[in-house]
Amino acid sequence: MDTLSYKTVSANSATVKKEWFIVDAEGQTLGRFASKVANILRGKHKPDFTPHVDCGDNVIIINADKIRFTGNKREEKEYVFYSGYPGGQRFETAKNLLERRPTYVVEHAIDGMLPNNKLGREIFRNLYVYAGSEHPHAAQQPKPLKF
Repeated sequence: MDTLSYKTVSANSATVKKEWFIVDAEGQTLGRFASKVANILRGKHKPDFTPHVDCGDNVIIINADKIRFTGNKREEKEYVFYSGYPGGQRFETAKNLLERRPTYVVEHAIDGMLPNNKLGREIFRNLYVYAGSEHPHAAQQPKPLKF
């Protein structure tokens, strides 16, 4: 029996091949959409996934302002911001936040699904979110990705 064929392949930064994907968020449900994008950012869809290495792909999200909420979450879901000072806690509904900063809602959902450490912060840098359908990454020739 050839034991070399049973070696576990462990990816590292030199062997990882990163691709570019573009995803349209129009009409997608926020949580389900965010979990799928987080898996692609993390690299869990690849056969040589390694937990301690950034082996995921770059993802461009367009139409983030047209993301969908189920139920009454658009009016009732609250995002909490805290300045660190007494009385510095602020609340904002998803509806108001979508009007003011439409990309933040999608970024916040995906960021919460990534590891909360140095690797998660590094992986989050591979995410690009835009409110409209235009993006400046045409040179990377992103492949369209359907969910």
